[in-house]
Amino acid sequence: MKLLFTNTALVLVSLVVLSSCGSKSGKSQKTGIPYGDKAYGYSKFKQTHPSPAPGLVAIEGGTFVLGGSADQDMNYEYNNVRKRVTIPAFYMDETEVSNQDWLDYLHWIAVTFPTDHELYYTALPDTLVWRRPLSYNEPYVYNYLRHPAFQDYPVVGVTWDQAQEYCVWRTDRTNEFILQNAGKILNPKDKKNAKNPAAANAQKVPFNTDIYLNNQFRGAGIDGKKMTENLDGKPIAGQKRAVRPSSIEDGILKPSYRLPTEAEWEYAALAFAGNTQFENITDGKIYPWNGLGVRSASKATRGLILANFKRGAGDNAGVGGYLNDKAMITAPVRQYLPNDFGLYNMAGNVNEWVQDTYRQMTYDEVDDFNPFRGNQFADKRFADPATGKLAKDKYGRPIKDPAKSAKKMTYAELIASQQQATSNQATDPNAPVVAGGTPTRDPLAGKAYNPDARGYLDTVNANLYGTTTLVSDKSKVYKGGSWNDMAYWLNPATRRFINEDDASAEIGFRCAMDLVGAPEIHPGGKPHFSIKKAK
Repeated sequence: MKLLFTNTALVLVSLVVLSSCGSKSGKSQKTGIPYGDKAYGYSKFKQTHPSPAPGLVAIEGGTFVLGGSADQDMNYEYNNVRKRVTIPAFYMDETEVSNQDWLDYLHWIAVTFPTDHELYYTALPDTLVWRRPLSYNEPYVYNYLRHPAFQDYPVVGVTWDQAQEYCVWRTDRTNEFILQNAGKILNPKDKKNAKNPAAANAQKVPFNTDIYLNNQFRGAGIDGKKMTENLDGKPIAGQKRAVRPSSIEDGILKPSYRLPTEAEWEYAALAFAGNTQFENITDGKIYPWNGLGVRSASKATRGLILANFKRGAGDNAGVGGYLNDKAMITAPVRQYLPNDFGLYNMAGNVNEWVQDTYRQMTYDEVDDFNPFRGNQFADKRFADPATGKLAKDKYGRPIKDPAKSAKKMTYAELIASQQQATSNQATDPNAPVVAGGTPTRDPLAGKAYNPDARGYLDTVNANLYGTTTLVSDKSKVYKGGSWNDMAYWLNPATRRFINEDDASAEIGFRCAMDLVGAPEIHPGGKPHFSIKKAK
């Protein structure tokens, strides 16, 4: 584990250097006011193309036919109607999240909240997913998650809800580490701060990116020695210069980790970029690799299966003495060849959760730009609307409520809505967001607004659930095929669903992240119009 964190540290330090070395010089092109002048108190940082956060690779977006790689509908479900869409550039995990990655997460919870047994228990994967009534899988129940032999295997038994929590945790730990290495905040576990009681006491509530950006994570024992200069501020007691926390404008912090959308996942799995020349796709795909078969054509590996899946009933790995796909159950997250985007195991090994809520006709209904079904819009709750201070739960994260308006409210409307929410607040201030169902009303405008926007306020007849349908608002999509699936499910266009609070030994996940800035990942050697730089 020490080696893992050391390697991560090196990556994060390099990211900080690349992201934060911006220039504060120049002047406004519209007013002529100089940047970086204390008389005006405004800074401008150099425009840069951010580097990927740890574990991610850049995926250059583009147009493709959603559902287009499916050449048959064996189940006659008619659930992947073809549609041409555009996917913006984004980042995606090179590999599936592994058991070691999840153990890091569990270790942090145990150390940070040693008495919160419920939190730790809730984060535990369901290892009972390995248990079968007529199969001897008990060794996996007890060993698969924790034994070092399986540490680089994909984590399974994780629900969609647990994957969401992991994404939030990963975002906060990544940004916290970036800020610590840049000297923006103190690391209370650093030897230099070991004898600083203020550091230990001040950081009992863990770092959260949203709370930090709202200027609510600072003070003695938190503020680092290299905080950004606050040109329009005054030094506080004990400081020689005015400083401030980093902001989004500084370009240091990373966007949030999240699950990829279904369209992003399918686009990334196909990786048509490797078959594209002058905007023409020279060859289609039905798998993440070229060709119609599932075996390698290369001389050294000829005949080997290109992914971890089930060739037929009772055949999970081939014949003893010459195992074909080298895996009985899951395989290490880097065992097979990556696709043309550099992503491993986008077919087979484990199915992967995506962000979308399942509907049979989703492909036909979603927008053709960045398609997604599952939006549940939320607003951060204010603890004090007058000062903009956010309300926090016991884990130091902002409390969120269903969004109240589809557009930006006036300041008076915002204050009124927050005051009403405070007066109507339930006994438990940390109650989770309840989205979907009853539309809320803007207390001033009086217009109905539903923050649950999976489609055009689509509804599900609860009386039919379990009788004629298993589809509900909790139905989430998973894709990719697994070690226990036939080759049909390796096609990136195939799609299935289970409830967000269910888990399986055949489902894992990987994270994605928004890519900000220019969408072209590798501009070298391609024609461009020249862009004149501002004076």
